[in-house]
Amino acid sequence: MSELIDDFLHRLAVEKGYSPNTLRAYARDLATFAEFLEGRGRGPAEAGGHDVRAFMATQQIRGLARSTLARRTAAIRSFYKFLLREGAIKTNPMAALRSPRREQKLPAFLTVSEAEQLVEAPDASTWIGLRDAAILETLYGAGLRVGELVALNQEDVDLAGGMLRVRGKGKKERIVPAGRCALAAIRRYLAARGDGAPVRRDAHAVFVNSRDGRRLTTRSVRRMVTKHALATGLDPAISPHSLRHSFATHMLAAGADLRAVQELLGHENLSTTQVYTHLSHEHLKQTYDRAHPRA
Repeated sequence: MSELIDDFLHRLAVEKGYSPNTLRAYARDLATFAEFLEGRGRGPAEAGGHDVRAFMATQQIRGLARSTLARRTAAIRSFYKFLLREGAIKTNPMAALRSPRREQKLPAFLTVSEAEQLVEAPDASTWIGLRDAAILETLYGAGLRVGELVALNQEDVDLAGGMLRVRGKGKKERIVPAGRCALAAIRRYLAARGDGAPVRRDAHAVFVNSRDGRRLTTRSVRRMVTKHALATGLDPAISPHSLRHSFATHMLAAGADLRAVQELLGHENLSTTQVYTHLSHEHLKQTYDRAHPRA
């Protein structure tokens, strides 16, 4: 079964452009499923719907989060579709199994004043501070995922036109506006990058580290955001994704069209973007309850 799983994951990586994180999660999910089937003396070709239901029942008993159960089901479902296309099985045991509903967690976001406080936190007298400011302004001003931000190359940044070319999930490209504050911060950073910065080892990368001039990693950006959140007295749990959530929430609260925000965020399904309308409505309700004398 391990060879079939490897072939399946390779197909997802090459044809679907799945991220390394998703591939690792799917590999763990399928390894757990394979171990369960082996305990029942079966391989994937021999497994039936009752085996899959028994597996999912054991996962629920373990107390896994609904989101993990949903992902695990999606991994197994995709795996069996792959086996069916390859002719390794004749019937799909997942055909009659429904996926568990995901918990809809409202993403954390900053208020406008908190977002402004965070993006203005870096020390503008050093090139590293200017880099951090450019990163924070771009995350908030363009609503990028952290992986999209670190993947930016210099040729992806159109300072004159005010646009960024972004490579999102599944290697899909989109063009998004960056906003005047983000563009100004990027200009200042690029102009100062030669002042005390190491020789760039990655000539194409926009954002590089302070040690050897290589492209910044997502982990480094997360650490940087936490550092500035702590320095300004904000919640240390604030992450790069919090700025993306704030971007979407503030856009919708100001009257932006939902489909326009969907396109800016690079969401494939409108339902993914609609969570921000619930967030905005809840925020408005809380504001009303605090402010209105007869709330």
